[in-house]
Amino acid sequence: MTNPIRFCLVLHNHQPIGNFDGVFEQAYQDSYLPFLDVFEPFQDLRLSLHVSGPLLEWLDDHHPDYLDRLARLVTAGRIEIVGGAYYEPILTMIPSRDRIGQIERYSQWLESRLDARVQGMWIPERVWEQSLTSDLVQAGVKYTVLDDFHFRNAGLVADQLHGFYLTEDNGRLLTVFPGSERLRYLIPFAAPHETIAYLRGIADRFTNAVIVFGDDGEKFGTWPDTKKHVYEDGWLRSFFEALAAQRDWLATTTLAEAAAGSSPWGKVYLPDASYREMTEWALPVDRQLEYDNLVHDMQQDERWPRVQQFVRGGGWRNFKVKYPETNEMYARMMMVSRRLAELEQHAVDGPHMDWARRALYRAQCNCPYWHGAFGGIYLPHLRNAVYNQMIAADNQLDQATGKTGPWIEATVSDYNFDARQEVRLANDHLICLLAPAAGGQLYELDVRSICHNLLATLARRPEAYHRKVLAGGQQSGQDVASIHERIVFKQEGLGQRLQYDAHPRKSMLDHFYSLDTDLEAVRDGRAEQQGDFLGSAYETRIRRNPNRIQILLTRDGYASGVPLKLTKGITAEAGSQTLEIAYLLEGLPPDRPLHFGVEFNFAGLPSHADDRFFYQQDGTRLGPLQTQLDLQEHLELGLVDQWLGIDLRLVANQPTSWWTFPIETVSNSEGGFELVHQSVVVHPHWLVRGDAHGCWSVTFQLQIDTRLAESRMLSPVAAALAEPG
Repeated sequence: MTNPIRFCLVLHNHQPIGNFDGVFEQAYQDSYLPFLDVFEPFQDLRLSLHVSGPLLEWLDDHHPDYLDRLARLVTAGRIEIVGGAYYEPILTMIPSRDRIGQIERYSQWLESRLDARVQGMWIPERVWEQSLTSDLVQAGVKYTVLDDFHFRNAGLVADQLHGFYLTEDNGRLLTVFPGSERLRYLIPFAAPHETIAYLRGIADRFTNAVIVFGDDGEKFGTWPDTKKHVYEDGWLRSFFEALAAQRDWLATTTLAEAAAGSSPWGKVYLPDASYREMTEWALPVDRQLEYDNLVHDMQQDERWPRVQQFVRGGGWRNFKVKYPETNEMYARMMMVSRRLAELEQHAVDGPHMDWARRALYRAQCNCPYWHGAFGGIYLPHLRNAVYNQMIAADNQLDQATGKTGPWIEATVSDYNFDARQEVRLANDHLICLLAPAAGGQLYELDVRSICHNLLATLARRPEAYHRKVLAGGQQSGQDVASIHERIVFKQEGLGQRLQYDAHPRKSMLDHFYSLDTDLEAVRDGRAEQQGDFLGSAYETRIRRNPNRIQILLTRDGYASGVPLKLTKGITAEAGSQTLEIAYLLEGLPPDRPLHFGVEFNFAGLPSHADDRFFYQQDGTRLGPLQTQLDLQEHLELGLVDQWLGIDLRLVANQPTSWWTFPIETVSNSEGGFELVHQSVVVHPHWLVRGDAHGCWSVTFQLQIDTRLAESRMLSPVAAALAEPG
C-alpha cells in the first residue's frame, strides 16, 4: 500500500515596481484570475500563496473583487497566505532594519486586508544566507521555503529531501522546507501523470513525506506559450483532477498544515545560495561559459550523478561586481536607508517619514538589481522606477526636516563603497554624484521635480548567452518549454548588433582621439584613446559660496604623447535647474591640433517615438533620439522627451561639433533575445588649438526644463502624498 504523502503547492505571484500597467493586467488575465477560476471548484485541494506587495497593491486598486475571493478562500482554509518582505527585495541586499520592517509591515497589511494569519514567508529569488534566520524570526516568521539545491549544498542527499528541517541562528529557530527542483521542471511542462508518478515513487519509499513545489505563478499562463497549454489545452484542470483522484494517499496541504502535522527531519545549516540557475547567472561571464561547458561535458560521464551535488556557481552579491550599475543602485539605496535611520534616531517623525520609508522599501524591489533568464537590470523602466522611488524618498526626507526653499550643498564620502571618495553636489532641484577617482565622471544626475535619474544608464557588455545569439536559430518542436530552456529571437539580425563598451556610459567622460576619428569609429568602439584621462584619477577641490558651489576636477596626464593638464568644473546654484560645465586644457602643443571630446549619456529618454527627438537652436527637429547625428559648428543641441515632460539643452560658448548615437543592448528576457535601448550618447568634440599660452577652454550650460511635466501632472512625490494610506 502506498504511504500517505503531503504535497504542498506554493505559488509565488509577483510583478515589480515600475512594470507597465498593461503587464500587470495581462498577467492578471492570463495567470492569476484563470488559475483561481480553475482552482476554486476543487474543494479538497489546498495551496499556499504568496503575492508580492507591488502586485497585491495593484490588485487591490484594480481588481479588489479578486482579493475578496482570496479572503473567502483563506477563511475556508483552502488557501494559506504566505507573507514576505513587502516589496520583494533580495534580503541579503538590504540592512537588517529594513528586512524586519518590510516583513512586519507586509504581514500587518495581509492580516488586515485578507484576514490572514501570516506565519510563513517567501524568500525573494530564494537568495539565502544563514544570518537571515534571526531577522526572520524577529519579524514573526515561523517557516519558509528554499530550493532543495540549498540543502544539497549543505550535504544532504536526495533521500533526505522529503521532509522539512529546523535551522538556527543566534539561538532562534526557523523551519525550512526544501522545494523540489524536479517538480519545478515537471510543473506545468510535463503531463500530470508524470508528477503523480514522481510523488508516488517517493510515497512508496518513505513514510510521513512532505514534498513542496514552490515556484512562480506566472508559469501558469504568463510565461511564453503557457496560457494555451495550461488553460486552453486543459493542463491545469487535468492536473487538479489527477491530484483529486489520488486523495487516498496524496493530500494537498498548506505549509502551515504540514508544519503543524509533521515533525522536522532534523536540523540543518544552509550555506549561501539561491536556486541553481541564479548561482550560475551570478558568475563572471568567462566562468559562466566554462561552467556551462563543464556541465555539458560531464553530463555524458557516468560519474556525473555523484559529482553534480558538489558543483555550484556563485553568490548573488557578486551581481554588484558583475554589473557596476547594480552597485550604483545599491549604494544609492543605502544612502537613503542610512539617512532615514539617522533621522529616526533623532526622533524625526510624521507623514513625510512614513512616505519616505515606503518609497525606500519600494526602491529595494529586487528585479532591476540582477540579470538571468529575465531582463532584470537590462530593463530601463525597472531601473528608472527604483531611482524614482529613491529620489522621492530624498524629497520626502527634506520635507520631514523642514529643508525647503532654495539651498545648495556639497559633501564628500565613499558613496559607492569602493574605498575612494565621491562628491555629492545637490540643491533643491538636482542631485549630482561625481567619482573623481574614476575619470571625474558624473555618474548620477537626479532631476528632483520628476524624480528621474538621467544617468540610470547601462553599458554594453558580453553575456554568456551571446554565443546563442551569434549561433542564431529557434527552438525546435511544438512542446511548451521552461523559459530556462527556450531560444527565441524577437528581432532579426541581433548577432550583428552585439557591441561592447570599454568604459561606463556616464557623463563628463574625457576623450582624446586621432584627428581622423569619425562617428562610426566612436559608435562601434573602434576609436582608440590617445590620452590617459578616461577612467583615471582626478584631484578634487570644492569652491563654496552661499548660493553657488563649484566642484573642480584636475588631472595632469598625456594626450597624443603631449603632457597636458585638464581641469573641469561643474557648478550649481541654489534654486537652479541648470548646471554649468567648464573645461580648461593647458599645455597644448603649438604646432598641431588635438582631437578632444566630452561624452554625455542621457538615460530614460526612449528612442523610436515621435515625441522624443533632437532639435537645434532654432527649434528645428533633427530626428528621433535614436538618430545618429554628425553636426558641425553648432552652439547647442537639445533633446526632448514630451512623454516624460523634460527638455534638455546643452549650450556651448563656442562653435562645437556634435556626435549622437543610441546605446542598445542585446539582452535576454522571458520573451526571448531582444534589442533594448539604454541611453542616448551626446558627444561634443573639437579640434583644439592652444592660445599663446597653450590654453583652450569651453563652457556648457546643461539646461534642464521640466515645466511640461510639472504643468500636466503631479510630481511623483506629490502624487504619492495624494494616494490613500
